[in-house]
Amino acid sequence: MYGPPVDLSFKDLNKVADAVAEQPQSLLRPLTTNSKGKYLSRSLRFSNNSLTDLVGLQYTLSHFIAQPSKLGWLDLSFNKITCIEPVLCELKELCILYLHGNSIWDLSEVDKLGELQHLHTITLHGNAIETCKGYRNYVISALPQLKTMDFSGVTRNERAMANIWHHRTKRSKNTRENELDPDQ
Repeated sequence: MYGPPVDLSFKDLNKVADAVAEQPQSLLRPLTTNSKGKYLSRSLRFSNNSLTDLVGLQYTLSHFIAQPSKLGWLDLSFNKITCIEPVLCELKELCILYLHGNSIWDLSEVDKLGELQHLHTITLHGNAIETCKGYRNYVISALPQLKTMDFSGVTRNERAMANIWHHRTKRSKNTRENELDPDQ
């Protein structure tokens, strides 16, 4: 049985590893620990801090969570994260990832999350990538297993449109590259 999230939100953290000096927020449902003092939770909240990167994430997970490899939900919303770091792809059981309200500006960063086969919910709104043309189509085509994006369900129709959009964009890009390649 897994308990409520380990909540390290609103701690004014600049670095993930700084969290080890903090106590998680008190919740309505108390956090349960194992014999080693690790929390029996599959969820971790780091929202509303000043994190710019995820250096030390695995260390911090191991410090707080009894089974860090089983982490299913990670809330990194409202920080200052600019890119999707490879450490997120090490969280193979991750199902829910909140990244809204950050500073991610390159839409192709989303491609990195394609390795996360269990990821079914993501939030990215409130990042600069939200203003990119085809933002929702791009994310849905990069992460075809998504069920929810930006707190809105992904419909069958959206999935089909994203697939068409992806193939058109890919074909258009290949055509442009062939026109620019003098060796072709």
